[in-house]
Amino acid sequence: MGKKGQVQTNDNMDYPTAKTILTQKEKVGQLFMPAAFINDTEEEILRLQDLIANCHIGGLCFFHSRASAATNYEGKKKVVYNKDSYQVLKSLIKRYQQVAKYPLLISIDAEWGLAMRVENTPQYPYAITLGAIKDHDEIITEVGRNIASDCKQAGIHWNFTPVADINSNPENPVIGYRSFGSDKHNVARKSLAFAKGLQSKGILTSAKHFPGHGDTATDSHLGLPVINKSKEELLENELYPFNQLIQNGIESIMVGHLAVPALADGSMEPSSISKKIIKGVLREELGFEGLVISDALNMHAVSKMFSNKGDLEWAAFDAGNDILCFAEHISEGIEIIQINATNTQIEEAFKRVWELKEKAINSEVEIPNELSNPDILNEEIAKNCITICDGNKSDIIAMREEGFLSISNIQNTDNLFITLLKDHLNFKSISLTEESNKSDIAREENILLSLFPPQVKPTDNFGFTKTEIQLINELIGSKNVVLYLFGNPYALRFFDYKNASAVVLVYQEFRVFQKVAAEHFLGRLIANGKLPVVL
Repeated sequence: MGKKGQVQTNDNMDYPTAKTILTQKEKVGQLFMPAAFINDTEEEILRLQDLIANCHIGGLCFFHSRASAATNYEGKKKVVYNKDSYQVLKSLIKRYQQVAKYPLLISIDAEWGLAMRVENTPQYPYAITLGAIKDHDEIITEVGRNIASDCKQAGIHWNFTPVADINSNPENPVIGYRSFGSDKHNVARKSLAFAKGLQSKGILTSAKHFPGHGDTATDSHLGLPVINKSKEELLENELYPFNQLIQNGIESIMVGHLAVPALADGSMEPSSISKKIIKGVLREELGFEGLVISDALNMHAVSKMFSNKGDLEWAAFDAGNDILCFAEHISEGIEIIQINATNTQIEEAFKRVWELKEKAINSEVEIPNELSNPDILNEEIAKNCITICDGNKSDIIAMREEGFLSISNIQNTDNLFITLLKDHLNFKSISLTEESNKSDIAREENILLSLFPPQVKPTDNFGFTKTEIQLINELIGSKNVVLYLFGNPYALRFFDYKNASAVVLVYQEFRVFQKVAAEHFLGRLIANGKLPVVL
């Protein structure tokens, strides 16, 4: 396309306009958005090209590879690192656009930046980190703006975010750190600020995972979560952020795979294929007139329910989804929808898809020349989110002045926080699990404990071994401990942190966050953040 801000495609393409005429089969094809993989075989790439050319699908949703979490739920396949993934992504987008009769709507999950799916690209903090920032929603908007610019640079039109789920269950294996927190007002306000930043750069948004995936301990990639709350409770809490986003013009809403009987007259049917929830609650009760997209239809919460190819796609469409994300049986789905659907159903869904496509692809927002540099903004975020969770600054001052032994669960060479402190203070630092360090621990009463959770998800105790958890709790119980946590605050639940003199949440292990943590310990920076979840 010749206009500024648009993807370059072949000159013979029919660009979307209100006057473009499609056959009914082509219109139904526009409702499908299969997965595309950045790191894929040539055979699979050619197969997808044929699908684009023959089924006239409306768009693609990009994932890292077939071994990434989105398709490899059990973790049996090894994800192969590719330093050139970003260039491969740009090349594939151009290649797929060139075989499409109508421009493809290109989407991705970039909740904390392209780095969520693409190596060597800018990474911004997780939503739980942004949730700790008080009174500075303009920072969240700026994050959205930067991520949008990166999407634009790559040729992506649609970022499936913000996550509007209220994470009220600490055991949640799939939302957790992806949510702005457990307070509905905080989640709603920051979701709006984030969406505002994305929209300002011409990137489409999608609030997810309706009607709220935060209060469950089940991963819908693997099974069907059930939310057993009254309709009054759901309207008061889970649905609150979505309602706020609807009232402020969110373009689309992604419906999750979870059973919410109170919203479906007692039915255990997944929300993504529930007419009562999509057409009833979302459309009629909440008044949403924008586009509805399903969560990935390959997820086991729904994919295991249908044995015949195309039946799931029909069920999702008939329930009220306009776009079928990660549909795996496209030709069969198109055929069944054409047979079963009314002309009104097809026309209404197509109209919403086509209008959104026109808005995105004909955007006049200028394409940036390069990817964003996240360091300056990330440092500002780090300064505004750092939180004293327990204790107070006087406990930290006392330890700094009296002297201490530094203990960490990672090696000193990887611990920039400790390295920076050693430029100003004289102290010894040791590893948590080395047997030879027991005598050092016995001699010292004051312990500066820096913990880096090995993983961000709660499975397997956030990656901490039982031995590490035991040793940490022994330290907290017998010594004067100041703890700095560089990761998901929910990890504190495995430790007797209330017995520590002070607990400081840093939220991320980025170098700029470690730098800010060091400044805080040295007394040069005030912790202004607020814990965004209930532990």
